[in-house]
Amino acid sequence: QVQLVESGGGLVQAGGSLRLSCATSGITSSTQAMGWYRQVPGKQRELVACINIGGGPEYADSVKGRFTISRDNAKNAVYLQMNSLKPEDTAVYVCHSHWAFCSDTLPNAYWGRGTQVTVSS
Repeated sequence: QVQLVESGGGLVQAGGSLRLSCATSGITSSTQAMGWYRQVPGKQRELVACINIGGGPEYADSVKGRFTISRDNAKNAVYLQMNSLKPEDTAVYVCHSHWAFCSDTLPNAYWGRGTQVTVSS
């Protein structure tokens, strides 16, 4: 059974930093496209960062220069380092896996349950 479990969310002041972790089981994350999406109630899920197979990392324009996605193959995990956080970054951050692409429309993707990030003014 495939599982993606996020951790590291919490409350942080604007300008602060958080590091999110996604622990995976049932897959080898190094062979997958791995990404982070975020979701706010009443709004559609949006891609924050992704490492696609065969390509470099991709970031939403709103987080470029502030967020960094990375892998730790030994731990079968993926991370999202978030710096210079802003109140508009407040959301539930969800770990995502697919065999080829980061996508919220393709079938056969895997999703975690999410971790809450709240950025105060």
